[in-house]
Amino acid sequence: MNPTGKILRTPAGLDLELVRSYRAPIDDVWASVTEPERTARWFGPWEGEAAPGAVIKVQMAFEDDTPWGEMTVVACEPPRRLAVSMVDEHGSWHLELLLSERAGTTELRFVHHLEDEKNVPGTGAGWEYYLDRLTAAREGTPMPDFADYYPAMRPYFEDQLRG
Repeated sequence: MNPTGKILRTPAGLDLELVRSYRAPIDDVWASVTEPERTARWFGPWEGEAAPGAVIKVQMAFEDDTPWGEMTVVACEPPRRLAVSMVDEHGSWHLELLLSERAGTTELRFVHHLEDEKNVPGTGAGWEYYLDRLTAAREGTPMPDFADYYPAMRPYFEDQLRG
């Protein structure tokens, strides 16, 4: 697996950005990242009413102990933008999914707005893994193995931080 994520310095801190492209209409890719039965295939299921300001329950089904957590929907602008945030034992998570379509291809730009640098190597590898799971779910191909991502991608993300 080759890492693709980029660390971008912003006025607010750091953003971890990963991009995936799909030969599919934007509405179909939007459904893959927002419909519970489809997110369950690559990330995990979620429950609740997904509207800006609402809190939903999300299960990270492919983590140890498959934990459930609460996530706040910050913005939901179908089919172009979803922003969510959560707080857990690993810190605060501020995530954005930005979709655009051109000539039958939809680009998904995933942005994790980071509060600090300490967990970037593991976080970057984790999001690479989950987004590759999304691709596999969409294409009907075998799911990747996390062992191919971490710790193998750690040096790449450490270099991105020094960048």
